[in-house]
Amino acid sequence: MDLTDIPTTPQEREAVFAAVTGLGGRDLTLPAGVSLTPPLPVGEHWVTAPGASLDRGVLVYVHGGGFAHRMPDLMNLFAARLSQVTGRPVLVVHYPLAPESPFPAALEAVIASFSSLRQHVPPSRVIVYSESSGGSLALGAMLGLSASSRPAGLIAVSPVTDLSLQSPSIDTNAVTDAGVDRRMLSFLIGQYLQGAPADRAPQSPIFGDLTGLPPLLLAVGSAEALLDDTLRFAEAATAAGIKTQVDVYEGLPHAFTIASLDDDQSVFLTRLGTWIAGIQ
Repeated sequence: MDLTDIPTTPQEREAVFAAVTGLGGRDLTLPAGVSLTPPLPVGEHWVTAPGASLDRGVLVYVHGGGFAHRMPDLMNLFAARLSQVTGRPVLVVHYPLAPESPFPAALEAVIASFSSLRQHVPPSRVIVYSESSGGSLALGAMLGLSASSRPAGLIAVSPVTDLSLQSPSIDTNAVTDAGVDRRMLSFLIGQYLQGAPADRAPQSPIFGDLTGLPPLLLAVGSAEALLDDTLRFAEAATAAGIKTQVDVYEGLPHAFTIASLDDDQSVFLTRLGTWIAGIQ
């Protein structure tokens, strides 16, 4: 495991907390030239920044939201940033949401997206970006795909990897995170699982056989309740022989990547782009 601590200044941490807590009042207008027209007959939701091309491959975006929520305008705006940084069109997966569609509906939808995409793009030209509950779904989906169908690499930011909530940081970091705590996680996971066991894969990917997973970039804030979900999964993946890079951002809370929307010099997006370039 290659673990890097990413330092932040007090001013940067203050800006991130402001971005996370002030999300409801921000402008979510897409930049000029961004296209929402699907470049392939796969899925309904695509975002392509100016200059991005299928020649470079595809990035699949599996969003967070506690298995129960999504903000399409915010997702599209962040997908535009990802498309700009990677030079790839972004397929945004709108999986069915809990509680109306509990486990395994969302997981099956994510797996189906990869299966459909494979008919048009070789898995070796596909990168996955996921966050929070979407990280759980993306990592769980890898366990349900054959080795030949898995993408070239997977990015998971603050993934929920253990739905049985055994990670110590859920309690120790509750006071430093931005509203994420055991009570919230228990509610969201309960309405998602609806009786399915929490301590088994693929719903909790940390309990699965991680052999053969693609290279991983895991990112998390050190102030997050889900810090140990990331670190424990990284240790398990490394033990299974998976090339794993972990970036821990000093003092940052859950959803810290929102601040990247306004930062053309974003350290997070720069490191993401460098990592992708290094595995392709």
